[in-house]
Amino acid sequence: MRIKSGVTTRHHKKKKFRLAKGFYSDKSRKWRMVKQQVEKSLAMAYVGRKDKKGDFRSLWIERINAACREQGLSYSRFMAGLKKAKITLNRKMLSEMAIRDGSSFKKLVALAQGACGT
Repeated sequence: MRIKSGVTTRHHKKKKFRLAKGFYSDKSRKWRMVKQQVEKSLAMAYVGRKDKKGDFRSLWIERINAACREQGLSYSRFMAGLKKAKITLNRKMLSEMAIRDGSSFKKLVALAQGACGT
């Protein structure tokens, strides 16, 4: 007696169809298109999670740069000054300080300028 895989196949397909719910047109209804689109979507979701980290880093750098330029200093000179002054704050925290706590950020800019000698 041979073993048929109807139940297994149905569970496998059902899972993929569930993931494809809401996709445009036949990409949510036809098995071959569902397979292809779900595979591609999962791959792009993975890439997107990696890209998001870079996007946020860019945003933090833009914010820091804008806040530094208000104080008459460029982003690169500010970061170099912080490094020379041995101040280790990540860009996320520097960005938050620039937005929420301007007075302490000004002190950091002054420290960075002093360390750089500009």
